[in-house]
Amino acid sequence: MNKQTKKRKIEKSLEKNYEYMDERLDFKLNYDVGCRKYKVGNRQIRVFFVNGLADTANMTQLLRQISFVKKPLTSEGAFKTLFEETLANVQVEVTENMDEAIDQLLSGLMVVMGEGWEKALIVDVRQYPGREPEEPDTERVIRGSRDGFTENIIHNTAMIRRRVRDARLRMEIHQVGERSKTDICIAYIKDIANPRLVEEIRKQLEKIDVDGIPMGEKAIEEFVIKQGYNPFPKVRFTERPDVAAAHLYEGHVMIMVDTSPAIIILPTTYFHHLQHAEEFRQTPFIGLYVRWIRYIGILSALFLLPLYTLFVLEPTLLPDQIKFIGPKKDNYSLPIFLQFIFAELGIDMMRMAAIHTPTPLATAMGLVAAILIGEIAIQVGLFVPEVILYLAVAAIGTFATPSYEVSLANKMIRMVLLVLVTLFKVSGLVIGVTVFIVWLSTMKSLRTPYLWPFIPFNLKAFSTVILRLTSSMTKTRPSIAHPRNKYKQPQG
Repeated sequence: MNKQTKKRKIEKSLEKNYEYMDERLDFKLNYDVGCRKYKVGNRQIRVFFVNGLADTANMTQLLRQISFVKKPLTSEGAFKTLFEETLANVQVEVTENMDEAIDQLLSGLMVVMGEGWEKALIVDVRQYPGREPEEPDTERVIRGSRDGFTENIIHNTAMIRRRVRDARLRMEIHQVGERSKTDICIAYIKDIANPRLVEEIRKQLEKIDVDGIPMGEKAIEEFVIKQGYNPFPKVRFTERPDVAAAHLYEGHVMIMVDTSPAIIILPTTYFHHLQHAEEFRQTPFIGLYVRWIRYIGILSALFLLPLYTLFVLEPTLLPDQIKFIGPKKDNYSLPIFLQFIFAELGIDMMRMAAIHTPTPLATAMGLVAAILIGEIAIQVGLFVPEVILYLAVAAIGTFATPSYEVSLANKMIRMVLLVLVTLFKVSGLVIGVTVFIVWLSTMKSLRTPYLWPFIPFNLKAFSTVILRLTSSMTKTRPSIAHPRNKYKQPQG
């Protein structure tokens, strides 16, 4: 964002204003940027708009209202009449800055300029193209709301307002990108969210100096959090309005980016990424069961393959009761480590192929990969059956992880542990797991410990991670966001 203040004033001469707009926007080449000339009373006006971003029916109705003004108007009188009496629109603003008028025009608003006026009317007639709200694919629930965020920031803020009907809910709008002028919204509840957290996020957004952010929320995350090459996400993404509203009530801050359906939640810990809305849409007991099944899947995704490799390399570590899980040494030609690496790469190739394969063909592609490739690879001796079995269990645990970003990061850690176990056996596993936990414990997201409430340990908060408590039992907000009001329910 260019920090230099733009001070180009709107002049009284309508032709000079038009020439400047034409110089900046080139009406002859830009077919979608339009300018119409009208006469209101005794004065000429020009109306500027962008086809595709403006609601044509609404704009036509407003222009019809303007055309009904017949009496002679002074410059200030004409402006006052249009602004206060004639334009029947929900949102009408006045500006004296030419560059601000152009920025608003390119955002889809209608700009009205008149002869003798040193101001411009900015009328909100936006109607962005986009899809209707629908349930996000990665956060589906059996029972619950089916709406989800879209690429339209106006729709997204409205879905949050619908769930948080609190006058203290704040929606701050910012623009990021010298060329893209992308709308960014910071959402928080004023008397709950920590003001220092809000101010820090606001300052990080103001520091962004870039042409544009076509990658949307991911680019904002990298600028605000300084993600670098750390594979573990330091923010949580959600496309569910109910999840976003729940975090607002806990004191978190949301960042919404226009053109992106994913909302950024700040601050978050590792355990925030392991939660899923399905746990809270079922009874507490069923929710607890679902949560622990998910935890077992995540642990399997992390440690099952390194442990199996260790038992293959060190069969004496296996108790007699489970010695059957390890293959006989003469049953395979490739080392187990290489079998797992090849199989991991194969699964990633199939996953990428499924993403790029048209939906009607995806099922057929999966059957070919699973049946033909997997079965034939076992028959020719490339893989042993146990490798396919345990890799499939680890893959299921990866897919069971609610956060796609955490599942990929866990996969990277799993492969590192495989290398360490192959090289150093027991010592490699112990050292790898220890370094992994210490590394996570030193990470922070906006000064928030990443492994909280495990490290530093907080028994009360950790119980909400292990157990699925009822709504009536959670009377206080998590202290991780340092909320100003820590009580959800009246005390006593």
